[in-house]
Amino acid sequence: MTTVEYTETQRLQLPATRRWVIKIGSALLTNDGRGLDQQVIAHWVEEVVALRRLGIEVVLVSSGSVAEGMARLGWKQRPRAMHDLQAAAAVGQMGLVQTWEHSFQAHGVHTAQVLVTHDDLSDRKRYLNARNTLLALISHGVVPVVNENDTVVTDEIRFGDNDTLGALVTNLVEADLLVILTDQDGMYDADPRSNPGARLITRARASDPALVAMAGGSGGHLGRGGMATKLRAAQLAARSGAHSVIVGGRLPSVLSRLQQGESVGTLLAPDESPMAARKQWLAGHLQMRGVLTLDAGAARALKEKGVSLLPVGVQEVTGNFSRGEMVACVDPDNQRVACGLVNYSAEEARLIKGLSSSQIASQLGYVEEQELIHRDNMVVF
Repeated sequence: MTTVEYTETQRLQLPATRRWVIKIGSALLTNDGRGLDQQVIAHWVEEVVALRRLGIEVVLVSSGSVAEGMARLGWKQRPRAMHDLQAAAAVGQMGLVQTWEHSFQAHGVHTAQVLVTHDDLSDRKRYLNARNTLLALISHGVVPVVNENDTVVTDEIRFGDNDTLGALVTNLVEADLLVILTDQDGMYDADPRSNPGARLITRARASDPALVAMAGGSGGHLGRGGMATKLRAAQLAARSGAHSVIVGGRLPSVLSRLQQGESVGTLLAPDESPMAARKQWLAGHLQMRGVLTLDAGAARALKEKGVSLLPVGVQEVTGNFSRGEMVACVDPDNQRVACGLVNYSAEEARLIKGLSSSQIASQLGYVEEQELIHRDNMVVF
């Protein structure tokens, strides 16, 4: 059943939000390729500062390094060769960071540049490091400005677009809302540039299959993402329970209007609560690094009671994994019953398997956690 709504309402009905990830595209930042639009960036900074005064934490995902580099180098066409793209990114990143820093400093707000690659978020240890760094910056009142590390990334490991990066950052910091600022007013049921009868979708479920056909093709010559990538980003963010808004970045005071609940753009809602969605994401998007074979009682307790996995219920440890990586849990018949993020390395797990939690300290000399896998970090099948 479709959940798409077209009717304009007075209120957007945003959920209660305390942390936003705001993604701004290249066309908006560079005024369609004519260099960085410092006046517009300064206005967005004013809006972000206003959000912060209301208690909303903000992480920015900023496109524009390649486009700014092209402008500085006098290139009219986006280069295709990887080394030219990386060169443009290296040149443009200087101006991009300076502009954000200068604009925020005018309000007494510190910023931090955070450059990431896909490997940083697919490797669990680096994922946790990135998460801890971002959360530390937020706790110190700093506005992180995140971008893909275009100067070293390759086609094989790139995110593909900053919409996807924005969604992954939303998951990473457990944000409540992903705001994707674009050069259209929102998502339409057809391309408004070629179809004057296209209708703005005001609200829908991110998972609604009807949206895929409506999303259309790619974007402009500066960016890599079109509406289809923005929809996929909203679907990815929904897996951690976050709402997304796709909205026009050229609308006056757009962030303030969103915060006030005005019906602008397209609100895409998740299907599940954050915890259920996070577990779904854990189950489907992290590579298994090892296997824990459980005794029958432990396997039954996981399936029937939803408890944490204690070392006493583990009979065998297979694989070479580190703390925080994903492992599978199987019963004595080798049937998978669960998977989760383990609190101990494989070497440590082999030393404490079959022991009660009270014996961990005497065996290892320290205690990280009482559980081998906490139930909040586990998915039971």
